[in-house]
Amino acid sequence: MKRPVFIARQSARPSGLLGRVIAGVMAHETSDLNERAVHLLGPSPSDRVLEVGFGHGRTVARLANIVDKGCVCGIDVSESMVTMAVRRNRRAVATGRVQLRKGDCVSIPFGNANFNGALAVHTLYFWSDPIACLSEIRRILKPRARLVLGFLRGDSVRRNHFPNEIYTFYDERSVHTMLETCDFGSIQFSQIGKASLVLATATDAPA
Repeated sequence: MKRPVFIARQSARPSGLLGRVIAGVMAHETSDLNERAVHLLGPSPSDRVLEVGFGHGRTVARLANIVDKGCVCGIDVSESMVTMAVRRNRRAVATGRVQLRKGDCVSIPFGNANFNGALAVHTLYFWSDPIACLSEIRRILKPRARLVLGFLRGDSVRRNHFPNEIYTFYDERSVHTMLETCDFGSIQFSQIGKASLVLATATDAPA
């Protein structure tokens, strides 16, 4: 059965009570892939790490436990999710170890070459311009910094459960091409059921 469009819109940009409920469901459904993505990113305690589309904020909390001498930053298009994630991470936010902002990955509100790593899980589908988003992520990453993307593959039959008006799915070859276009190299995919994780490294070339 295809997910109703109004539910899909809430998945893309949660708001209000329904958005908070859906965020709780997503936290459960995506926990394994998020945990694997954090492990693959492999941040060091003193790193600066950015999560794009942090949603409920549980992965931010996981990252903050690892990056205890650095900083975990995040952007999300949903004001409701910013509120939820700040509340969940309120102690780390109060000390400045976690910084969460409302924002779109087309224009990331951080300076050039600012981060050692970046993470985005189950957000690629909602980017209206993936090349612009990946170029922005490359801009804020230091040379040889790592990016991990997690996504449901376009060749999965599960894509038929999601409305095309909201979701755009990609196969691994398309994602590989987009990453190369945006000055990422050492691109490696791993498959977890119907989902994929890709680890890519920012090249030394200027973004």
